[in-house]
Amino acid sequence: MKGKSDRRGVGPGPVRVAGAMSGTSMDGVDLAVIETDGIAVTGFGETRYRSYSEAERAVIRAALGRWPGQADVAEAARVVEDAHLEALAGLEGAEAFGFHGQTLAHDPDGHRTHQAGDGGRIAAEAGVTTVWDFRSNDMQLGGQGAPLAPFYHWALARFIEATRPVAFLNLGGVGNITLVDPRIDRPELPGACLAFDTGPANAPIDDLMRARRGEAFDRDGVLTQAGQVDAETVAVFLDDLYFRKIPPKSLDRDGFPALAGWVAKMDDADAVATLAACCAGAVAQAMEHLPLLPERILVTGGGRRNPGLMEMLAVALDRPVEPVEAAGLDGDFLEAQAFAYLAVRVLRGLPTSAPGTTGVAAAVGGGRVSRV
Repeated sequence: MKGKSDRRGVGPGPVRVAGAMSGTSMDGVDLAVIETDGIAVTGFGETRYRSYSEAERAVIRAALGRWPGQADVAEAARVVEDAHLEALAGLEGAEAFGFHGQTLAHDPDGHRTHQAGDGGRIAAEAGVTTVWDFRSNDMQLGGQGAPLAPFYHWALARFIEATRPVAFLNLGGVGNITLVDPRIDRPELPGACLAFDTGPANAPIDDLMRARRGEAFDRDGVLTQAGQVDAETVAVFLDDLYFRKIPPKSLDRDGFPALAGWVAKMDDADAVATLAACCAGAVAQAMEHLPLLPERILVTGGGRRNPGLMEMLAVALDRPVEPVEAAGLDGDFLEAQAFAYLAVRVLRGLPTSAPGTTGVAAAVGGGRVSRV
């Protein structure tokens, strides 16, 4: 049984809402609760994490790059849905749930994207209004469909009472940056948000660590700090046309397939250090597309836990970079919080993306709504 789909909203004023993210690192499901009216964030609630087993991760990996109806996709979707239902079990008081699903394929040039997972099943079995399929409307109107967290970054900049432009740099599987001007009254207005994918971030490192050592990531940046960077490989990587393309722009998780081959003959430490330097160099290239330098650069995502990568970023950008915790925020659950925030915006008929964030022709709302 699936929940009925409609667009009825939630009650007036701030509401308690949950959101979840299963990112390109495929480590598990992050779930977070916030209080928001879809414009301002007024409080933070419970957080949960439900990790994927190696077997579950293998099922999802088998479906990467595939589209609805293709082999292994239904199995991957079931794994994703089951994990989210487990994460939601026993959660009380949330008026709605923002369900992103698991991105299996993203083709902005072809105006299509694929997030595995049926929000109708989530709504029916968890008993909560579920907002999902956040990206399709944007892509159908000419947008990249990503990144979608920028409006939430704008709300967070206001929450921390920033008075000047600030940048949020998310280093997940793919990197993305948002330049936010909190002085502008609404996130969809011109100049409020400029966002785009910077390039590969943790995904190439994680893939290498898993293939060579059976480990999920470079814990504490040990190999990043121990290795020698191959400057020639980094230079070839940064010569890609993507880095000169004017934003907004977005990438698939495996948008640079040649990168693994370029480091294949290096030892583990040198390969990881070189991949980290590619990430840092891509962010430095991204900064050249910003109309102004932000007062602060706040880093979220798993990359902020890699001291070697953070040091490379500080050198490449020639300015300090800080984890978002320095501003009192939670970098482990920020993207899950973002989809809670976007869920309320969808339910209240507010835009979720704009020309400055995805390149869509005009500010647009996304998402499907499934009720119990």
